[in-house]
Amino acid sequence: MGCGAAGHGAVRGPPGPRGGAAGASQRAGLQREVPSNCIKTSKYNIITFLPVNLFEQFQEVANTYFLFLLILQLIPQISSLSWFTTIVPLVLVLTITAVKDATDDYFRHKSDNQVNNRQSQVLISGVLQQEQWMNVRVGDIIKLENNQFVAADLLLLSSSEPHGLCYIETAELDGETNMKVRQAIPVTSELGSTSKLAQFDGEVICEPPNNKLDKFGGTLYWKENKYPLSNQNMLLRGCVLRNTEWCFGLVIFAGPDTKLMQNSGRTKFKRTSIDRLMNTLVLWIFGFLVCMGVILAIGNAIWEHEVGVCFQIYLPWDEGVHSAFFSGFLSFWSYIIILNTVVPISLYVSVEVIRLGHSYFINWDKKMYCAKRRTPAEARTTTLNEELGQVEYIFSDKTGTLTQNIMVFSKCSVNGHSYGDVQDMLGHKAELGERPEPVDFSFNPLADPRFQFWDPSLLEAIKLGDAHVHEFFRLLSLCHTVMSEEKSEGELYYKAQSPDEGALVTASRNFGFVFRSRTPKTITVHELGRAITYQLLAILDFNNIRKRMSVIVRSPEGKIRLYCKGADTILLERLHPINQDLTNVTTDHLNEYAGEGLRTLVLAYKDLEESYYEEWSERLHRASSAHEAREDRLAQLYDEVEHDMMLLGATAIEDKLQQGVPETIAILTLANIKIWVLTGDKQETAVNIGYSCKMLTDDMTEVFVVTGHTVLEVREELRKAREKMMDASRSTGNGFYQEKLSSSKLTSVLEAIAGEYALVINGHSLAHALEADMEVEFLETACACKAVICCRVTPLQKAQVVELVKKYKKAVTLAIGDGANDVSMIKTAHIGVGISGQEGIQAVLASDYSFSQFKFLQRLLLVHGRWSYLRMCKFLCYFFYKNFAFTMVHFWFGFFCGFSAQTVYDQYFITLYNIVYTSLPVLAMGVFDQDVPEQRSMEYPKLYEPGQLNLLFNKREFFICIAQGIYTSVLMFFIPYGVFADATRDDGAQLADYQSFAVTVATSLVIVVSVQIGLDTGFWTAINHFFIWGSLAAYFAILFAMHSDGLFQMFPNQFRFVGNAQNTLAQPTVWLTIALTTVVCIMPVVAFRFLKLDLKPELSDTVRYTQLVRKKQKTQHRCMRRAGRMGSRRSGYAFSHQEGFGELIMSGKNMRLSSLALSSFTARPSTGWIETLRKKKGSDSSTAGSPSSAASKTLKV
Repeated sequence: MGCGAAGHGAVRGPPGPRGGAAGASQRAGLQREVPSNCIKTSKYNIITFLPVNLFEQFQEVANTYFLFLLILQLIPQISSLSWFTTIVPLVLVLTITAVKDATDDYFRHKSDNQVNNRQSQVLISGVLQQEQWMNVRVGDIIKLENNQFVAADLLLLSSSEPHGLCYIETAELDGETNMKVRQAIPVTSELGSTSKLAQFDGEVICEPPNNKLDKFGGTLYWKENKYPLSNQNMLLRGCVLRNTEWCFGLVIFAGPDTKLMQNSGRTKFKRTSIDRLMNTLVLWIFGFLVCMGVILAIGNAIWEHEVGVCFQIYLPWDEGVHSAFFSGFLSFWSYIIILNTVVPISLYVSVEVIRLGHSYFINWDKKMYCAKRRTPAEARTTTLNEELGQVEYIFSDKTGTLTQNIMVFSKCSVNGHSYGDVQDMLGHKAELGERPEPVDFSFNPLADPRFQFWDPSLLEAIKLGDAHVHEFFRLLSLCHTVMSEEKSEGELYYKAQSPDEGALVTASRNFGFVFRSRTPKTITVHELGRAITYQLLAILDFNNIRKRMSVIVRSPEGKIRLYCKGADTILLERLHPINQDLTNVTTDHLNEYAGEGLRTLVLAYKDLEESYYEEWSERLHRASSAHEAREDRLAQLYDEVEHDMMLLGATAIEDKLQQGVPETIAILTLANIKIWVLTGDKQETAVNIGYSCKMLTDDMTEVFVVTGHTVLEVREELRKAREKMMDASRSTGNGFYQEKLSSSKLTSVLEAIAGEYALVINGHSLAHALEADMEVEFLETACACKAVICCRVTPLQKAQVVELVKKYKKAVTLAIGDGANDVSMIKTAHIGVGISGQEGIQAVLASDYSFSQFKFLQRLLLVHGRWSYLRMCKFLCYFFYKNFAFTMVHFWFGFFCGFSAQTVYDQYFITLYNIVYTSLPVLAMGVFDQDVPEQRSMEYPKLYEPGQLNLLFNKREFFICIAQGIYTSVLMFFIPYGVFADATRDDGAQLADYQSFAVTVATSLVIVVSVQIGLDTGFWTAINHFFIWGSLAAYFAILFAMHSDGLFQMFPNQFRFVGNAQNTLAQPTVWLTIALTTVVCIMPVVAFRFLKLDLKPELSDTVRYTQLVRKKQKTQHRCMRRAGRMGSRRSGYAFSHQEGFGELIMSGKNMRLSSLALSSFTARPSTGWIETLRKKKGSDSSTAGSPSSAASKTLKV
């Protein structure tokens, strides 16, 4: 498609070699050169792969840093390490990443080739010929057959169905699996033969390429006439032709211009808080590295000036070094090379491997597999796993997420009479559990056997000929866009665009008004057994702004009537004033239905005069043909005709809660996760669902409802809500509150409020609350509440609410939804979760994680998320510890080698330390470790809080790890140094030589860090054992191999430590030194952890202790049962428990942690350790958090 001066495109189709639509003359008719239909989603080809991939990889700061080090190592004047110590790990990382990228791109190429080489039938010189998709061009005429994919964006010209109809499935575009209907314009619908199509020479002027799937505007100019084109005439690439033998289409957009490709934009890259922290820490470490380099360089300059000058005869300066200052300068770069291992490149590789492992655990989790839908959980990204353990805010859609999105026609109101209440034999409303038999629809051979209704009075009204009830169901059978398929005589199958619409048409079908079939201009309904065909004059379609749909039909008697159904807020204000009394009664019924959590619609009709309709239809035709402001002009005409309607009644549809939703919300709330529901439903329905799923409870202090229509009203309602909360807090006599009020920021005022509150806000009020001058007040009020429900919200408002919390709260947000209207919210949140439900897969495609039921969110966060966070934090702490312990030895050695940049270790040990000796044990811990079993993680939600507070890895924990690493390096260097100063071998020779010292320090280091990771590992598996002890064995095997005679004879310049390992490790003194170093390094850690466990245990420690107690109890119970079986069974007592159980209860040993064991835990001085941090965090944050008393926050399980 081309863009002309007015921003429109033109496709001409004069007769030419390719079916009259793509010859040279057609090309001349395009306003710009158009792309081919070949698509390309791959990034590389054989020639560009290496340079482009390397360029992309060196965009990473870490890779550039190591390349810089490699260049330094190639300068002989400053390098004391061989180049391979850096190039081996760097090449390894670059290669692994390149292989991964190449594999991904290979599959992209494969997918592209598969699509581009699909065959399609193109009309060339009046004959249909097979052509690859990539060779299809704008202006070609294509023939599609049933079940074929659409090759490009086509204008439907004709089809095998009457009136140019065809049916398509759009799952690849919008995730909806229901069929949709498209129709050719009447003037081209007769072009069914290739000979007629070859003579087609029309010209299409249309909008430029865009990503709007539901809109298209254009005009066909043919035979000196113009015909308006809309989305209903288009077949978009990615659709599949269904239930249609064949159709012909004119290519309008091809390749990257198609709406499918226009919508395939890149998703925003998300990074975790740990990633951002690591970037900061790496910069700090680099600064620390520079400082150490400067200190040692200054030392070198001083030493060379004061001491080294005296040894110039046999220790001359290198060539080009003429002063102590320049020697110090070169020494600085040498030490930068040597000390670079404080940030090893293997850190980044290990992090990605661990994240990949965690993603597979999520994918393989059978407890998150839905057998009914055969849908496993899926981690669609590997970069966010640990952030699942830090979520504080969940934003959830309601329909299809909390509810099943399986709609059931439950109740209705017709002419002021409510139907649907279950009644007993006496005609009174039946109580729960007293439900009688459902209504018998056997009189209707076309009834759906799965449909059930419990109020027989509605069927009686049908049979008695109640005109209002008949008109009610006539409206339901006519006013819809459902497609009907009759597989066999009387076996109807409805394909609806929404479950609501399907439920309403099915209800009318069972009550005797059966929608049977449709054509573009007619609808056939069987009304109580009599077939009646209505002429369909117009469909005024539904959209999110109108919130209603209408049809205009002409009955066989010639009467023209408009039928309309829509949201109560929209339709009730469009009724004729004569309906006032009926409106009041129906409104009461609507409120009653909404209070029961039902989804409601209002039904109305209007008779139209023939003359008025003809005049209105003419204006409609002109508006639909307009190039400019077409949508606005159509909306204005729709609005005009949909006024002064007569009220028929209302429908109420039940959308049942998903299994496990109340329990999941209750447990997530105990984990201090705040749940906000953002829904398009009306307030009463949303509030009722809130109570059903235990978000709202009767125990709450107050539920605030904000319904203001102006800025001032909304501001006042929010102010009153805050005042009530503050007044309630003052009345509790909370002394801390006054102090908090005076010392904290405005947005932290509500931090100390006692009591539980909820906030419900309507969409029109939310629009004002999200304005720049009120958003902080809204957020302050909302965050002080335990639950927040936003009703009648648009998809954009959902994203704005999430963005608001992200902007002002230092908290991780998660959005979960199942429909296309949730995509913006899912992409905006830190973590997006898609539910593969009834509304298609668009939310899943935009998400980071997906599964089929809301209840799996509990396991995703409390088990996988918490474990991922715990493992990543332990991994990082240990990694920085072991590398500082390894590297800082060089720093201390510098003071004893004249600051000459001499390394302590053999250069091969430096190369292999992070790749072989210490990589696998820490990977095993990072992938498999756990503090408590999964059952306990679910049982005690408070275990989740350390992740929210970021307690396990932060700047403080980082400095503790660094301090421990430096402490270990000091002992690692100075204990062997002190021992070797006076030690001798067995033969009396001096033990102290450089190579023996290097082997001793290296061996001590490997043993110490191996013991340390053994202490850090909380969950031992066979893999952990194999990796830890296997790494130690590998160290000794490689050490003896490196120091063997054979390697020395082959490479005498590379392996200079010949025989050293055998000689050094044969000395008892060396092993005693290693043992002493290990004990002195490890014992303070063991002592500290023991005291911490005894004096200030964490919650996970208490849970583990309780687990041990339970295991002992089970053993005792088994012994008691064995003793009990030896007795007689003649006793007729009504009790069957064994002796001693009462004492066990009194002792409290068998109580769950949530009762006695935890009450003792919470009474300890460490009660408020999480609370103190939470309050401190809240006071530092710019907005208020969710309040609760210290007692209630200590532990909830």
